[in-house]
Amino acid sequence: MDAVRLILASRRALAGSVEGPRIMGEAWQAYALAQAIGSRLAVSGPPELRGEALGLTELAGSGCGILGAPPLAAGDLRAAQLTELGDPHDSLVRLGGLLGEVGIALVALASAADDEATYWQCMEAIDAADEARDRVLEMLRRLAVRDKVLSERDATA
Repeated sequence: MDAVRLILASRRALAGSVEGPRIMGEAWQAYALAQAIGSRLAVSGPPELRGEALGLTELAGSGCGILGAPPLAAGDLRAAQLTELGDPHDSLVRLGGLLGEVGIALVALASAADDEATYWQCMEAIDAADEARDRVLEMLRRLAVRDKVLSERDATA
């Protein structure tokens, strides 16, 4: 399945989550998907993105580690269904949106947390989402610079 479809599925699942464990599980799914997309970009994406893509992979992996893997049935791991990235720009724009929504959901969860451990777990996961989103935004900036250079080169040729 392509990245955009998986991101949209993750956004719908996160939006439909109301209980703390489900929100954390969907946040974990989003981090796992970001890790898979980052890994794919690092290996086969535009050369300008490879360093930031590796950073995204590491940060998203950190987010997974902070939250811990939720119990998933066979075939429920969305990241494992990633078969193609499609347009890197479109995938990154949508991934950035998903990571922003993860951060917002975790802020709401932290605000309502009954125990300190859940609060701090959410705060660390919020930091990971914010840093991962920063990497996505940097990759989008680099794509824009690359596209500008290519269009200027084509215009002078």
